[in-house]
Amino acid sequence: MNEHEIPPDGRPVDVYLDLLRIRMDTEDYRLLLSVVEPVLRAIDEQQLPTIDFSLDGSEADQLPQEIREEAALVIATAVTGRLDNEVVEITTEETGPIRVVTDAATASDPARLGEIADFLRDRHRQNEELRGIAEASGLPTDF
Repeated sequence: MNEHEIPPDGRPVDVYLDLLRIRMDTEDYRLLLSVVEPVLRAIDEQQLPTIDFSLDGSEADQLPQEIREEAALVIATAVTGRLDNEVVEITTEETGPIRVVTDAATASDPARLGEIADFLRDRHRQNEELRGIAEASGLPTDF
């Protein structure tokens, strides 16, 4: 769907949710809404930094992977206003597989995906250094 196909009063995220409602099983759609509605509300109220949201961790482990990926795409659509987001899996030796949401052009560009993998490696290395400093200082290491 192109941007010019979106109704003038419709937000891309609403269009995307309508498409998902048609495509998904009713229970799966309800589960998806239970995950994304608080985030969408926070985005609408411009309070995103104040909410705690993750599609990883103990609570998210109960969600099927398909629901987690769709939730990530719904949120990305709300944030970017784009309907061409994709979930790609990038694997590095340091991190293992990580799912990343990006636009379609980046998802199909091996050079850009390589840059993202480099960033993930650097970020992982920095986190490990900080974790070591925190541990040596007697501070919590669960960041």
